[in-house]
Amino acid sequence: MSNKIFIGTDSGATTTKFSAVWENGEAISTKVLQRPTNSQNGREAVIAAWIGGVRDFLAQNNLQWAQVHGVGLAIPGPYERYGVFGKSPNLPASFCGWDVHKDYSEALSAKIGRDVSLSVGNDGNYGGVAEAQIARGKTRASVAMLMPGSGLGAAFVGADGLALDGDTLAGMEAGHMPAPLQLLGLTGKPFPCGCGRDWGCVEAYTTISGLSYLLIEKLQKFPDHELAKSTASAKEKVLSLRGRAQKGDPLAVEIFDFQARVMGIHVANLAMALDPGIFIIGGGLMDHESTTPEFRERYLRIISETARPYLWPQQRDTLKIVPAQLGEMSQAIGAALVALYHSQKP
Repeated sequence: MSNKIFIGTDSGATTTKFSAVWENGEAISTKVLQRPTNSQNGREAVIAAWIGGVRDFLAQNNLQWAQVHGVGLAIPGPYERYGVFGKSPNLPASFCGWDVHKDYSEALSAKIGRDVSLSVGNDGNYGGVAEAQIARGKTRASVAMLMPGSGLGAAFVGADGLALDGDTLAGMEAGHMPAPLQLLGLTGKPFPCGCGRDWGCVEAYTTISGLSYLLIEKLQKFPDHELAKSTASAKEKVLSLRGRAQKGDPLAVEIFDFQARVMGIHVANLAMALDPGIFIIGGGLMDHESTTPEFRERYLRIISETARPYLWPQQRDTLKIVPAQLGEMSQAIGAALVALYHSQKP
C-alpha cells in the first residue's frame, strides 16, 4: 500500500471533523475525530484549529505530515467564488469575503514544507462523494443523494466520482426547487423557506425547518392530541415528533409519511433531469442510533412507492433507492476523496 495520504477537513461553524484516505481510496479510519472550529475567535483561530486537528489525526494514526499529498476542505455555502466564503447565517460576519483557500493552503504548505493541493467545496456535495463510493461499489453508476436534516442537502456524483458544482458553485441546491403542491393536497400559502423564495421549496416540506408548519396543519385533524394542549415550546414539540412517530403516534406518523411522499416526488423529479442509477437517502431520519429499523424501512418504502409511477419505465426497473451508510463522517471522508480524485486528473 502506498504511504501517500489525502486529508479530509469537514468544517462547520462550531466543530470540525477530520479524516483521511490512502491512495487507493480506502479510509484510514472511520473513528470520529472532532475539534472545535473556534470561529467565534476569528479567521486565524479557525486556520489554527484546522492545522491542529490534522496534526492530531496524524498522531492518532501514526502518520507523518510528509505523507500528506492533498487536502480537501468541506465548508457550508454560499460562496462569493471558489474558496471564498459568502454571507453565512452561521458564521461571523467578518468571514464574508474570506479567501479560505488561500489562507489554509499557505498554512498547510508551511507545515508540510512544500506546496500541497487543496480542494474546497460544498459540504453536502462532499458527503455525496463518500456515500457514492460505497453505494456504487465497483460500478461507475451515477449517484444522487438527498439528506434531510435542519435543511435539505443534495448532491449528484458523476461517473468520475466528483460532485456537480455548477458554474457558480450552486449546483444541486435541489432543496430549493419548488414542491409540486398540487400533488400533495395542500392549499393556501406555501410554507416559507429560509432562502427567501416564496414558491414552496421542497426543503420546507421535507426537513426539520418545516415541521412546525406541518404540525399546525395536522393539529387541525387531531385537535385533542397531547401536543395541542402542551405548554412546551414550538421547538420542543417539533423535536419530539420523530420519537413519537417511532412509538406509533398517529399524528407524528402522518407527518413523516407526508415528508416521505414529498421526497418520493422529488426523487422522481430529479431522476427526470439527472437519470442516476442510485439514489441515496441520508440525514438524521436514516441515523441508526436515533431511528428504528421499522421507521427507516417505512420512510424509504414510501419514498420508493411515491416515486415509481413518475419514473420512466426503464428507470422503474433499474433505479436503486438506498440508505446512507457513513453518517457524520461522510463529509470528511468525501473531502479526502475529492483531494485524491483531483490528484489523479491528468
